[in-house]
Amino acid sequence: MTTSIIPTLENLYDITQEQQDKGEYCTLLWRRGQLLVKQPGRVKQPYLPVLDSKRSLVKCLQHSPISLVSIDPKLGEALLKFWADACQEAQKPIFLSIPAGNKPSNQPWRQLQRLIDWIAALILLLLLSPVMLVLIVLVQVYSPGSLFCHEWRVGERGKLFQAMKFCTHNITPLGWMSKYNLDNLPQLFNVLRGDMSLTGSHCWTLEDAVQLNKLPDIKASWEVEAQSHLLHLDSQTL
Repeated sequence: MTTSIIPTLENLYDITQEQQDKGEYCTLLWRRGQLLVKQPGRVKQPYLPVLDSKRSLVKCLQHSPISLVSIDPKLGEALLKFWADACQEAQKPIFLSIPAGNKPSNQPWRQLQRLIDWIAALILLLLLSPVMLVLIVLVQVYSPGSLFCHEWRVGERGKLFQAMKFCTHNITPLGWMSKYNLDNLPQLFNVLRGDMSLTGSHCWTLEDAVQLNKLPDIKASWEVEAQSHLLHLDSQTL
């Protein structure tokens, strides 16, 4: 048995300019399996209790037919991370909204580039494996906690992914690793997975995407349509 998570339309509220400025609210639009998360407008919309906590949002996404989420970078870094973390737990891909007018990529060249990236990353991992083993031991000695840290990045087509790196924050003896970018060596695994490229466009951080309102070199034709219907997620009773 399924039930809508959206209450009756009597429970409507107006979004004030003060609430918009705080970045606490967003508008959810739904169409063809795609969920568009954008800045709120001055319209009445149902109160969505699932947005009050990440746990509720994760459960909602898990029980919904959503195939992907597209989010507006203007919502701010905090909300981007909130939605990215929830989508990761719910195993739903999430993208930054893609500007209209992007040209389709050259698929044969993209496939060749992907093959070159994969081969280059594999060779580098094999060659640098002794160095990485030494770095792993050093990180474990000076920082017995987590070995790897993860940072949200914006990749091809605006897809959000977590880039890997060695945890060297606040570790004075290992400051030289960050200085020479050795802490970023685990990102070769991201290249193997296809998250990022050695030969293609640069990956942006969420902070860069928000502040500059600029995406990586996105050339795919995919984009989420802005003209959508009001979100209506059906899920099992939570």
